[in-house]
Amino acid sequence: MAVASVAGMLPGAVKGSSVLSSTNKDVNALPVIISTWSHGLDANLAAMEALKGGGSVLDAVEMGVRVPEADPENASVGLGGLPDRDGHVTLDASIMGPDGGAGSVCFLEGIVHPISVARMVMEKTPHVMLAGDGALQFALENGFKTENLLTPSSEKAWKNWLKEKKYEPKANWEKDPNAYHDTIGLIALDNNGDLAGACTTSGMPFKMHGRVGDSPIIGAGLFVDNEVGAATATGMGEFMMKTLGSFLVVELMRQGRTPQQACEEAIMRIISKYPNLERAKGGIMQVGYIAVNKKGEVGAYSMVPGFQYALYQNNENQLFDSRSYYSK
Repeated sequence: MAVASVAGMLPGAVKGSSVLSSTNKDVNALPVIISTWSHGLDANLAAMEALKGGGSVLDAVEMGVRVPEADPENASVGLGGLPDRDGHVTLDASIMGPDGGAGSVCFLEGIVHPISVARMVMEKTPHVMLAGDGALQFALENGFKTENLLTPSSEKAWKNWLKEKKYEPKANWEKDPNAYHDTIGLIALDNNGDLAGACTTSGMPFKMHGRVGDSPIIGAGLFVDNEVGAATATGMGEFMMKTLGSFLVVELMRQGRTPQQACEEAIMRIISKYPNLERAKGGIMQVGYIAVNKKGEVGAYSMVPGFQYALYQNNENQLFDSRSYYSK
């Protein structure tokens, strides 16, 4: 069923505002919650509600991304996600807490909230990742229920795609009139100065059956180091996987870069290693990073224009346009 919007539950929530880049009024103002794309606005508010209710920063990131996971109108996360080319909705997710713990699931079917299964993998098993049927078996053994995730609208989109079977990933699907959206990654710094992060997706629409992207890969789609900062990614996951982009962003912050500098350098790493990305100028692919450090400073940068991120700070929840390497 549809999830009610939580926009407006907190003072200062601004939905749809957009500027070139964020400027923190007070970088020491905690908490800080930052997430990818416009669906991050509601996710941020849910995360903040968890903190206000006495929850941990780990609770906050989980509760935040559960909002788009349960939204059937969001065609790239959880329920309603666009299927692979064989008609299966397969989900990937990862979560990391301030104590260094990590859990993830990939190629999971039939479970609305893969992020909660990932957290259970982290807390109840000696492992980091469970995949496919094994992840599903673990979820069912721990009280999760299966549900058909292929909504009528997503099934219709898949059947239309079958007419040509043309696989051509495009950048910034969240701006498409069909509201494809993209991965949601959310990272938070709480009032105690502790960090956590969560990342969840149904992956590329109409992907090859069995394809897994960066979202469940620790260090690629998400990385959290409570001594330094946290980062998460969105877009064409293969590039984050080949460069361990989120880990790279955090390590650059460890070396003294600001979150903004670290995100920009991680994008440049991709561009320098893959010089044939000139086609990215045409908007065919996107990679975007967001990051926060222990000071509460944030950064965001993308390969091509169009990437947006939602930032909750100073009791305001706003949507910003990220700066990008390729200009419009």
